[in-house]
Amino acid sequence: MSSAPVILRQDVRTIGLVGLAHGTSHFFHLLLPPLFPLFIRDFGFSYSELGLLVSVFYAISGTGQALSGFLVDRVGARPVLFTALACFALAALATASATGYVGLMLAAALAGLGNSPFHPVDFTILNKRVSHPNIGHAYSVHGISGNLGWALAPVFLAGLTVALGSWRYAAASAGLCAAIVLLVLWLNRSALDDKAIVETHERSTKAAAVAHANEHPLAFLRLPSVWLCFSFFFWSTCALSAIQSFASPALQQLFGLPLSITAFVITGYMLFGAAGMLLGGFLVARTERLERLIAICLFGAATLLFLVGTATLPGMLSAGLAALAGFGTGIAGPSRDMLIRRSAPPGATGRVYGMVYSGLDLGFALAAPIFGALLDHHSPSAVFYGSALALVFGIVSATLVSMRISQARRAVDATA
Repeated sequence: MSSAPVILRQDVRTIGLVGLAHGTSHFFHLLLPPLFPLFIRDFGFSYSELGLLVSVFYAISGTGQALSGFLVDRVGARPVLFTALACFALAALATASATGYVGLMLAAALAGLGNSPFHPVDFTILNKRVSHPNIGHAYSVHGISGNLGWALAPVFLAGLTVALGSWRYAAASAGLCAAIVLLVLWLNRSALDDKAIVETHERSTKAAAVAHANEHPLAFLRLPSVWLCFSFFFWSTCALSAIQSFASPALQQLFGLPLSITAFVITGYMLFGAAGMLLGGFLVARTERLERLIAICLFGAATLLFLVGTATLPGMLSAGLAALAGFGTGIAGPSRDMLIRRSAPPGATGRVYGMVYSGLDLGFALAAPIFGALLDHHSPSAVFYGSALALVFGIVSATLVSMRISQARRAVDATA
């Protein structure tokens, strides 16, 4: 019994550090989008051109994420994490010094490279270092920190741009933040050592991994559940991309709302999402049929976004409903991560999370220019209709994942 408080302190420390790193990665997802209106003013870019910057970020991140899972399984998560944070600092400096499209493209590429290993890194550390009773809360904090990073970025960059009189100084300040986070993690690196076996329950996991050592490194790709998880992330991220990058200008076109109001819809969406993830962390430990919880939450979010797209409600109410949709997607977050954990074979945690979460990057990469083009062609309602439809497709994928996991369990029970 005396070891319980020690384990709890260790878990809290690791969860907090991983959450800080994950929040930083999500902050750098939005290094460029909050500055889009200023890039249009200073460089004369179109929304389609700016959407391509987002595509470059996520194309590099997605490709790198799938590959980084192998690297994490081989060399460990901690050194990869430190390298990723250094890339963020360089991306911020590239943004601050950009003189045109090429400079911003370089910034997007560096930020995408830095973002690529975060999910294999984060979940490898959490799954190896956090005790089983607290793993659901670890997933919840992980998701919340990401949403807080998304919520903070527009406010941070816009606020410092106004306070300092230049978006370049704001971007440079973001780079300083990345350097500070890197220093904090370095000073607490012992709590991020995924090579140490810190829980006795992991011995069985390690033994199972040894049993699979003779399998080909790509053997996990034969599992249908891995690809279904990939598709779930793809569709849910298409919806998120629409809201994150283009909800603000879409609401401006639909209702004539000022930027001072619509800019905070993204922050509200992320804050509601964080609140939903906090609740979802408790629900995931009490819910066996995770796909049902995911379906209910995502369908509710899709309904709200569809209503916004109809433009039949008042503008301020529609902006509020768009932000509230984040609560539904947030509740589903921890259940989503638990589904992936159940799908991952022993010894392939990094590879599975890398491949599955690359669906997130692919969704961002493909959705951003599509929704940007819709806005350029004056179809703002399509931004909300498209995001709602993507969430429905995500529900289908999550349901099929759960069915495959159930079938695999029955097959194991039958041979036992």
